[in-house]
Amino acid sequence: MALGPRLDLRQSQSLVMTPQLQQAIKLLALSNLELDAYLAEALEGNPLLDTAAPDSEAAGDDAPEGEAAPVEAASLDADQALSSDSAAAADLDVDLTAESFHHDSASDSVGLSGDGEGIDFDSFAGEADSLYEHLLAQVGERFSGLEALIAEQLVAMIDEAGYLRADLSDLAQRLGVPLALVESVLAGVQLFDPSGVGGRDLAECIAIQAREADRYDPAMATMIAHLDLVAKGAFPQLKRICGVDDEDLADMIRELRGYDPKPGLRFGGSPTQAVVPDLYVRQTAKGWAVEINSGTLPRLLVNRRYYSELAAGAAAKSKAWLSEQLAGANWLVRALDQRQRTIVKVASAIVKQQEGFFLHGVAHMRPLTLRQVAEEIGMHESTVSRVTSNKYLSCARGLFELKYFFSSGISAVEGDGAVSAEAVKARIRAMIEGEDAKAILSDETIAQRLSAEGHDIARRTVVKYREAMGYGSSVQRRRQKALAG
Repeated sequence: MALGPRLDLRQSQSLVMTPQLQQAIKLLALSNLELDAYLAEALEGNPLLDTAAPDSEAAGDDAPEGEAAPVEAASLDADQALSSDSAAAADLDVDLTAESFHHDSASDSVGLSGDGEGIDFDSFAGEADSLYEHLLAQVGERFSGLEALIAEQLVAMIDEAGYLRADLSDLAQRLGVPLALVESVLAGVQLFDPSGVGGRDLAECIAIQAREADRYDPAMATMIAHLDLVAKGAFPQLKRICGVDDEDLADMIRELRGYDPKPGLRFGGSPTQAVVPDLYVRQTAKGWAVEINSGTLPRLLVNRRYYSELAAGAAAKSKAWLSEQLAGANWLVRALDQRQRTIVKVASAIVKQQEGFFLHGVAHMRPLTLRQVAEEIGMHESTVSRVTSNKYLSCARGLFELKYFFSSGISAVEGDGAVSAEAVKARIRAMIEGEDAKAILSDETIAQRLSAEGHDIARRTVVKYREAMGYGSSVQRRRQKALAG
């Protein structure tokens, strides 16, 4: 058989993600704050994009028909959002005499409050000094010259909890100074405020505080050297080692509990980042209302008038570039509108499924999966996953991540339904926090009580939930109760 070149024409189908589709998926996964940063870059890169004033009601003459209207927060009743397929958002039916409004941003609350008080200027206070800055300010008060240089190096190596995690011999070799001088400077640093800072381990940190309180006698020194026995609750052994009676031992333990094991944390570490809600959920006369937080998003519009001015008399290449920018601006406005409606639709389905939580609390949460929400709103499961990532919902019960409402279920003993794992965790937490010091509940006892309440749960599941919530075993909790007196 002879081989030779030939041309073949074949037709096939394949799924291709266009760049615009990929960008739309990326927008859906962003939180409001991340989206705000993205839009700031888009406004800087596209001259045809503009923002509307927060109180403007229309885009004005610059707005083209249909596409130039500013993107506003989608706001729908939960049932309305699930059933609506229209492109236009419906306004909330709000009873002005009965409903309370939230604040989209801090600027909404500036001014006189209802009780006649003025602005709380304390809320504008600057950040407190970090532990490093606080310690560095004390170096110049106590040291000078070479000792000040060594002290600055030591302060720089103290971690957020106030501990010195460094080898003094390495520091002495690096600075070319005797080890004895470094140890002498460290002894001075350990006298800094807060008390206990500069300790190389827990025992040294506690000992520093005991010396400053003038309580570092031989018995206390022995107890601090055997903190492992204190943690185990080996009181008879401690009494024998320290040479004290029951009353003295109780006083020493009470004194020990007054010391701070992590003195540096009172100054904090990195600044705390406040969580800004992406959605607001509130109950109205007609049901539940779900609203996008518009306070963190600019109102975007396409400036068609500016496009006309630039396109007039422009070269062909410039017109092509302007047309590309115009298409990109129009697509971004539509994509943002679609993003908001998708988020509201998903959140409305969550609110509908977890209505018991919003009305009565975590004990009434139901098991919920991404698939259930996806089937209810007619979307893909991966879309629901993107919508619920890194987004927070604010309601009367607090601030919650959307992922919080999805959990596995614990079946009932009688087989009539299931309860959310979060509800079971809340019940375990209530049992542990309410237990008596003389009757600590074991994991088996907790499992039996839950079974009596109608929850089919194994002991190993109780252990898993207890450890996930940060509670120790019954033995550890018994020791903690004993130390607490």
